[in-house]
Amino acid sequence: MKITGTFIDEISHDIPHQNWGAKEWDMDFALMKKMGIDTVILIRCGYQQFLTYPSSYLIKQRNCFRPPLDLVKLYLELAEKYGMTFYFGTYDSGVYWETGDMHQEVDLNLHVVEEVYRTYGHYKSFGGWYLSLELSRRTKGAITSIVKLGDKCKAVSNGLPVLISPWIDGKKAVSTSSDQLTKEASVSLKEHEEEWDEIFRGIKNSVDIVAFQDGHVRYDDLEDYLRLNKTLADKYKLECWTNSESFDRDMPIKFLPIKWEKLLLKLKAAKRASCTKAITFEFSHFMSPQSAYKQAGHLYNRYMEHFSI
Repeated sequence: MKITGTFIDEISHDIPHQNWGAKEWDMDFALMKKMGIDTVILIRCGYQQFLTYPSSYLIKQRNCFRPPLDLVKLYLELAEKYGMTFYFGTYDSGVYWETGDMHQEVDLNLHVVEEVYRTYGHYKSFGGWYLSLELSRRTKGAITSIVKLGDKCKAVSNGLPVLISPWIDGKKAVSTSSDQLTKEASVSLKEHEEEWDEIFRGIKNSVDIVAFQDGHVRYDDLEDYLRLNKTLADKYKLECWTNSESFDRDMPIKFLPIKWEKLLLKLKAAKRASCTKAITFEFSHFMSPQSAYKQAGHLYNRYMEHFSI
């Protein structure tokens, strides 16, 4: 199973910034295209006060900083240049990560979605939405928040698809600020099935695609969870992708490019589970030959060799 989509993590709070401009981004899109990527997903349009585009609304309402370069415009133009589909990622105020409550994020994004589609909706490459409100089991306000925001995205864009990328509450689902790599308690398959059956039932008309993050469970358990995710997605007529993480959760340094053997193992598990598309978080830091991490380029080479590209 090949990776045909990637997140773009321009506004990050736990991965070093690479300080790229238009030239470097153009080169990275060319490398993505060579690898076979046809879908790019902005992980978030802004985080706290930092933005990817000059949002009049967020600059006024959240005292956000005006960015020196309109990256949303640049990504849409590069997506058109290289024949890719662009998914716009919503705004993250950072408050949700402290409270665990999604409700306060929704009102901001209802305005952001309108502003963004009014400004950029004419681009042919604008092909969908990504709800950056990452959720897992029993996330407070998750169903109502996802429904409200997903419905808004569809309403303003004449039904463009909405993507979410939840996480599985497995052994490796620890806080990024923690020095631990695993935790004692984790969700069982039965609990996962019951909880996500309820969540999918609630959001099925507001979301089109679900791509679970694949790095939070043990490698020998992954296929079981992927198969269950696919079964539940099929039940509620949702498209089931996999978010095959290209960074390593097994090392004390957060975060470095993953070992090629591990990535290949995960892709093979997703293929056996019949996931319809593999995307990754994320190409530019962890797989690109021009990444700040030298080993990312080696991962790219191993991938290209394996698939004879």
